[in-house]
Amino acid sequence: QVQLVESGGGLVQAGGSLRLSCATSGRGVVINDMAWYRQAPGNQRELVASIIRGGTTTYAEAVKGRFTISRDGTKNTVELQMSSLKPEDTAVYYCNAQTFVRSYWGRGTQVTVSS
Repeated sequence: QVQLVESGGGLVQAGGSLRLSCATSGRGVVINDMAWYRQAPGNQRELVASIIRGGTTTYAEAVKGRFTISRDGTKNTVELQMSSLKPEDTAVYYCNAQTFVRSYWGRGTQVTVSS
């Protein structure tokens, strides 16, 4: 079993920055890909950024150049540095971790960007 706990969300003005963190717990579990998703009211959950064990990253077009995903492989943590935030970035952000067996989700952290 893997448990994920997100932190770092909050309210920020447009143009500001936030850093999200996701801590994992689970002994002896090998985590492969880690990612951040988001879901705005009325919308489907969408991929924001992902990072594989080797460090290769992918980003949604809407956040390229503004967001940076990183991970600590020894601690199985993942972070999302968000800059130049826009009101349309407002959403609940979820951490995701993939093992060989299944996918795990955190409960989410709210990010609100005011105009």
